[in-house]
Amino acid sequence: MAHLPIICLAGPTAAGKSAATLALAQRWPLEIINVDSATIYRGMDIGTAKPSPEEQRQVPQHLLDIRDPAQSYSAAEFRADALALIAAIHARGRIPLLAGGTMLYYKALRDGLDDLPPADPVLRAELDVRAAQSGWPALHAELARLDPITAARLAPNDSQRIQRALEICLLSGRPMSALLSKASRGDSKIGATAAAAGLSADADADADTDDQPSYRYVTISLEPSDRLRLHERIAQRFDAMLAAGLVDEVRALKARGDLHPGLPSVRCVGYRQFWDYLDGTTDLAEARERGIAATRQLAKRQITWLRAQPDRTIVDCLAGDAVAQVIDACAALLD
Repeated sequence: MAHLPIICLAGPTAAGKSAATLALAQRWPLEIINVDSATIYRGMDIGTAKPSPEEQRQVPQHLLDIRDPAQSYSAAEFRADALALIAAIHARGRIPLLAGGTMLYYKALRDGLDDLPPADPVLRAELDVRAAQSGWPALHAELARLDPITAARLAPNDSQRIQRALEICLLSGRPMSALLSKASRGDSKIGATAAAAGLSADADADADTDDQPSYRYVTISLEPSDRLRLHERIAQRFDAMLAAGLVDEVRALKARGDLHPGLPSVRCVGYRQFWDYLDGTTDLAEARERGIAATRQLAKRQITWLRAQPDRTIVDCLAGDAVAQVIDACAALLD
């Protein structure tokens, strides 16, 4: 089992991963492990392009709806959950397929985690209180004193990244930029990458042990041959989400009263732009444009991460036979 290939179907948003996944499930006894930091949240279905109930009935899917939007979910938690699921799926005589676009999760699973300090709820609560009193720009100024390199690349209101950078500084006594410099020399693993992305690795001391199975991860990457055509797809999909009721979905989340823009769930692309619209800081047309622009930026980052993976099999997601090419790539491994 330790040498069985694990297929990872990756690609930027709007690349057609869902259609390819369902086509694969019609040919092999697959179970899907979703590699997505947004579809984990309950009540966030439209803006995350979550598989529909019908799609979920066609093939078993894991790591959907596992968190309330008020909760967080770290890369370390994903790694532990995914490894357990892979073993369980193999034990059932079925094939695990990892599919999604959260590249940090892929890297955490394959490369492990380093020893960045885990999240400290008490310290985070203290930072939230200080931010409520003085504003995130004041905490950004504090970060500039402790870690000027990191502060220089963060916006003064980037609450999530400022909080994590300050947390690392205060817990470890070292600036986050020093950890990133260490990572660039090849001495660190995914923890510093998570910090740079403003996400949480939250590795425990035993999170990256040597007795984990050494699976062979094979990445099939859906990438666009024409970036502008992908941008058109993104706009079309975003408008389809609006027509399906995205604004009402965000309105329902906002009406709960316990959610706020500092949470990872609310910061998901699409949600934070329409949260601002419902706050009255933008109009609907501007929120739409900002949401599409943010989605395009997300796709750009995803493609950049993928192109750094030398062992991937590339399929042009814009090709008319893209799904057939994905099936052929998998057949070489599974048949």
